[in-house]
Amino acid sequence: MPNARATHLTRRGILAAGGALGLGAVLAACGDDHDSKSGGSGSTKAAEKSGPWTFKDDRGTTVKTDKVPADIVAFTGVAAALHDYGIEVKGVFGPTKTKDGKADVQAGDMDISKVTILGNEWGQFNIEKYAALAPDVLISTMFDAAGTLWYVPEESKDKILKLAPSVGVSVYDVQMPKPLERMLALAESLGADARSAKITAAKKKFETAAERLRKAAKARPEIKVLAGSASQDIFYVSGSNLSIDLEYFKALGVNLVEPSAKALKASGGWFENLSWENVDKYPADLIIMDDRTSTIQPADITEATWKKLPAVKAGQVIARTPEPILSYDKCAPILDHLAEAIENAKKVA
Repeated sequence: MPNARATHLTRRGILAAGGALGLGAVLAACGDDHDSKSGGSGSTKAAEKSGPWTFKDDRGTTVKTDKVPADIVAFTGVAAALHDYGIEVKGVFGPTKTKDGKADVQAGDMDISKVTILGNEWGQFNIEKYAALAPDVLISTMFDAAGTLWYVPEESKDKILKLAPSVGVSVYDVQMPKPLERMLALAESLGADARSAKITAAKKKFETAAERLRKAAKARPEIKVLAGSASQDIFYVSGSNLSIDLEYFKALGVNLVEPSAKALKASGGWFENLSWENVDKYPADLIIMDDRTSTIQPADITEATWKKLPAVKAGQVIARTPEPILSYDKCAPILDHLAEAIENAKKVA
């Protein structure tokens, strides 16, 4: 899923979800604490649970606490997914607030004024604020096989992880349905009603969207789809492996542009770096572009070579969400959007 002008690939080099730069210059901010069980997702409002809590995460670690965690701190995208299931968190870390004070795309439907923001960009994590929250658990995603917790700074992770148990949900080299299942299981263990009408309907919507994308891909196999991400100096072309969305798109039959294995090797398999002069290296009929605030969005790309691309000239560029919020409610539209684009695409490459 990631990339960031990689000095070392373990974490920073993963910052671009299969091909996106990821060093957004956003300001860290702090919101108000709030009731961690305040609900907020209508009929999915979590029920209070008591007694000891156990959850086996994707590192194979079984986390045990004397009571069901109520004071939760999570990576922003995880917090947004839990919010959709009626589980509220006290603190977040990761892209949460944009420069103009609005909620980042990764914050989903959360009210960011009601959470304490411990860090808003890569490398930020206020340990003092974290300790003051008296967290019951810290939850994040993982973009490598080593079980590295996303956005927990490497240089301070030992201090951070001593303060509370941690849970990791893998989004590395698996297809989208798997982490969706895991996030719902985690939310259910924290009090969500997984059989509520709202969650049941969201799952059905996701399944319907997946079938629509499968049919669209089968009907339009000639449509080549390129996953890209833009920075000032580099255009990243994502490989179809490792990222949960691209792996799933491929499994559903989408004809994804694939950089050569040699080109992908330098990034650990995530993406190929191209100069803007070589942005036309891979012909594509449809381009799906990283929508994270740390990247340059298509409307702001000024390079002439970009504007000359057939897909760009045809208006066949849509958003891609390399770090999906792991709730069925948020992932169904991703599939529908791509299916619609493929259904309507013209062959231009």
